[in-house]
Order: sequence, then C-alpha cells, then structure tokens
Amino acid sequence: MADATHYIVATAGHVDHGKSALIKALTGTDPDRLPEEKARGITIDLGFAHLELPSPVSASPIHVGIVDVPGHEDFVKNMVAGVGAIDLALLIVAADDGWMPQTEEHLQILSYFGVRRAVVALTKADLAADEAAAISEVRQYLEGSGFVEAPIVPTSVVNGRGLDTLKSTLARELSAAPPPRDIGKARLAVDRVFTLAGAGTVVTGTLVGGRFQRGQAVVIQPGGKLARIRRIQSHGRDVEVSGPGTRTALNLADVDPIAGVHRGDVIALPEMGSASDCLDVRLDISPRAGKPLKDGVRVRVHYGSGNVPARVALGTGKELAVGQNVVAQLRLESPTYLYVGDHLTIRDWSEQHTLAGATVLDPDASRRAFRAAKRQQWLQRVAASLSSATDFIAASVARDVVIRRSRAFVKTRFSKVEIDRAIAQMVGERVLIATGDMLVDTTTWTAAIQRVAQLVDDEHRAHPERPGLALTDLRGAIAREFPIDEVFDVLIGHVSEQGFARSGPLIHRSSHRASLPAALRAAGETLRRALAAQPLEPPSRKELTPDAAAQRALKFLIESGEVVEIGAELVLSAAAAAQATANVKGFIAKHGPATVSELRQALGSSRRVVVPFLEYLDRTFVTVRHGDKRILR
Repeated sequence: MADATHYIVATAGHVDHGKSALIKALTGTDPDRLPEEKARGITIDLGFAHLELPSPVSASPIHVGIVDVPGHEDFVKNMVAGVGAIDLALLIVAADDGWMPQTEEHLQILSYFGVRRAVVALTKADLAADEAAAISEVRQYLEGSGFVEAPIVPTSVVNGRGLDTLKSTLARELSAAPPPRDIGKARLAVDRVFTLAGAGTVVTGTLVGGRFQRGQAVVIQPGGKLARIRRIQSHGRDVEVSGPGTRTALNLADVDPIAGVHRGDVIALPEMGSASDCLDVRLDISPRAGKPLKDGVRVRVHYGSGNVPARVALGTGKELAVGQNVVAQLRLESPTYLYVGDHLTIRDWSEQHTLAGATVLDPDASRRAFRAAKRQQWLQRVAASLSSATDFIAASVARDVVIRRSRAFVKTRFSKVEIDRAIAQMVGERVLIATGDMLVDTTTWTAAIQRVAQLVDDEHRAHPERPGLALTDLRGAIAREFPIDEVFDVLIGHVSEQGFARSGPLIHRSSHRASLPAALRAAGETLRRALAAQPLEPPSRKELTPDAAAQRALKFLIESGEVVEIGAELVLSAAAAAQATANVKGFIAKHGPATVSELRQALGSSRRVVVPFLEYLDRTFVTVRHGDKRILR
C-alpha cells in the first residue's frame, strides 16, 4: 500500500457549539484533557485527536490530525495557536444558536492565517427549528469570505446523523488539497512541553516544511539552544522519521523542561538561521473587521503556537482602514523565529479583539530607513513575489546587488530545488550572473564592467606614463557604487576577457604601452642624457629632479624599468646597473671576498655610488656581507 498522506484539520467556532463532542464522535478521542476542562465543560487549551479516512482517489489512507481549539472569547489566543499550520478548517456552527461573534472572529483568524479550505459542521441538527433556514443563514455569513463555497454538513452527536457524511466530505476536500510540502526546512511550533519518567523532556506540535528523524541534531528557537532528538512519536506510535503535516512528539535529550524549552518556541534545523525582533510585513484588515488599526499601537502578534508584544509601524499613513492592506513593520519586544511568507494574526493588547492579519516579508528586518521610498518599493515587490521563487530571487538581488545564494533564501518557504531551478532559468535567460556562491543582477554586472573600463581608460589618459591602475584604487572606487567586494576578483577576471590584463597589483588595457606624455618628454630626455653621460657617477637624485616635471619623468623611467632606484639619493640607468652588477660578480668570482675599497677600484667609481650600490646588491640577493667584505650568495 502506498504511504499515507498526512493533513492537519483545526476546529473553529463559538463556545458550546459542540466542537469537542463532535471530535469525540468522529475519532473516539476526547480532546478535553485538563481537569479544569472536565470541570467546566469547555475546551480551555488545545486538544488533539487522530482520524484515519479512506481516500476517494487512491488506495492510500488519509491521516488527519485534528486540533480542537477553544471557542470562548477568553481563550481565543489558544485558538490562534491551533491554526498556525493547518490544511483545512472544520468550522462548527450550532443549528439552534446560529452564527455568533466568536464564529465571526474565528473565520477572520482563519483567513489571516492563510487557510483556504473549510468544511462547516452544522452541529445539534436535532435541535434545529428550521434546518434549511439554519443552513441558509450560515451560507449568508460565508458570503464575502474565502469559504463561500465551503460544504455545510448537518450533524448530531445525539443520534449520529451526518457523521459519515462529514467524514466523506472531509476526505473529499483533503484529497483535493495539495499535500503538505516538504521543502527540506523542518519546523515544529511547540504547543506542549512535559516530562516523562525515564525519558525527560517531550515537546509536541505540528511538523511543517520537512522531516525530523531520530538522533538528529536540532535547535530550539529563539535562543539557538542545541538539542538532539532521542525519540519521535506520531499519534502515540514510535517512528524513526516524522514528515510534514503530522502531529509529532519529540523526546529531546539534554533539555531542561522548565528553562530549556517553552510553548511558542520552534524546533528547527541548526543551519536555518536565527530569530529576530523586527519584522517587515504586509498588514491586512478584513472587510468584515470592526475597526481600523492605528500606527504606533501596542499589540500582540500571534504566530505558530506563541505570541509576543509588539509595536506597529505603518509604512504610510497614521491608520489602516478596514478592508485595506499596507506594508508595515512589527517591532517585537522579544525575538521570534519566522520565515518569509509566514502568516500572523494581530490582536489588541488586552486580548479582546482580533485587529488584522500579517504576512512576513522580511523576518530579519532593520528599523533603520523603514519608511524610505526605496525600502517601501522593495517590500511591495516582495509582497507580490511570495509565490514565485524567480520573482523573489529577482527582488532579493535588486535590493542587495550581490547576494550569497547559500544564505539568502534560508528563511523562505522555497525549497533548495525550487531556488536552484529558478536561478538556472534566470542565468539561462541572462538576467542573473552566478559566480560560485554569489548572485549578481546582469544589468548591475554589466554596469560594473563598464565602470571598470572607464576608470582604467581614465587612468591611461591622465597618466600615460603609468603601466596601469592600481587594483586597490579600483576596488575602492567600485565599492563606493555597489557592494561588489566579495566578487571583485571574479569581476576582474571577466574584465580581463574583454581586452584588459592584470599585471601584479595593476590592471590595464591589453594594448596599453606606458609612455611619457608630451609635457614630460623633454624632461625624460634630459634625464636619459644625464645618466648616460656618467653611468657610474651620475648626479644626485635631487640634482636630477629640480622640478615636478622631472620628478614625474623619473618616476616613469623607474616604473618602466629604464632606470633602477639604487637608494633614496641614487639612481642608475638599467644598463649601467646591469654592467656594474656583472663587474662585481666577476671580480669576486676571480679574487674572492672583496672590500668596498677593492670593489670601488674595480668599478672606477666613488664611495658615494659604490656603498649604496653594494647595499642594493645585498638587498637583491646578489651579495652578502661578511665583516667588511662581500661574497656572492
């Protein structure tokens, strides 16, 4: 038999409309687990049950993890925790009471969390005065929501009516839904923490985005505490691997159940980034909401299985009207671990009202320049690219110019396969340059190459006597225009294939030959004559360069190799230096170690020239000094 497909279904609806009783009738499991829940007869915290359904389209069964959430207004925050990662909502409406305020609030929360599929269970059908009217009323309330086409199934746990129909309806809707995605980025939002004798700390939650396996290293976010999975259970059974869409219990080794992990934490993979206390988001207020959202208001941000206080900073304006959306920033009072595309619900500080929904655009945002036009435009672009890896990559490169592919897309809902495929397509279409781990927009890359060419040509025009432009100067000029530093050598390699050459620390046009400009040619000829007139008894450097023109000309002759810089005050023509070197080597080879006086006589020059010249030969590893004599190395 083929592997089963796993889905998560969450209940939603008003208090005392029969959610828990319906779940018990469907699954045989009572989701009310706390003593207070038994005493009060309502669901205070999250309850869980498992249901296996035959698939109408394949031989493999459908495994459903049912999250039963509280309906009373005091416990809406726990309801929010339950809908953080679900595939379908089971909306409960009692036939005798009808649509109630918490029903409406739950419907909006489901929408804010990105839930797109629902089945309505019209419970207590045996108490309905007019069942058709009750169904019609529910259908009217669904108008204008994302669940307008949701099937409505009358049920009664008293006489069992509609339970089989509800099961088959759930199976039909789930079989038409895409299976939970495995993108290689496993996350489990912790909704329970407890200890077991002999086992230690156990956390439970709904696993999304990937797989965990026994023995695997994981990290607890926020905080980044490392842990190891000792055992895994799913619906009460030990398993080696648990996949996306499953209710999963992890027995974590070396984790303190009190200080080490809490409800609202996230179990993730160590290489998948860290938590942040600032989020750029798109805020949405349902047209069904009751009031606008004001800039600067303190709220509670609900995510996964946790919530955190925050301040809202709207991108534009002082108020977000009902039915509108805007780019905004959530400035959190403690860090959270979220991905691009994650859905959030915003509730007021007193936890009395649901205000808005949010979709994460940048989970590692900065508070600086948030309202700058460029930043706002980029966030709008990201908001439009959440379903397309290609568009998201293009937006990321547009913002950062150069990005490291191994880091840039970690906290997204795109898999490595999707990212690699999109990059390959963009490179093939010549909209992106991929070099090693770096990605660069082709337009930016082309502009950089053109800028390098311009800077090198400018250097050649301004200083034709120089062999080229120093790479350090070029790097500095390029870095001021865009952050190309990490791929600078690659850029130079590309430029070198287009008529340029790199010579040590310099870059130049391949056709460039250093030459003195017209204004310096006369000074250069004067220097050549002076050095040739007395090859081993030249004028001092100060005498050779009485003005700026002569100084520039001498620098050119030295850089071109025509003149050798012997010391601070002495230069020789290259020919004279070569001949003198040959004479010194020949004398020592024939006569053995020689003094300065002996070598001065051999060269026919003065101590003013010979002493610095012999020191030059020492520096260039021709000779070595032993006492007052020199020998060949």
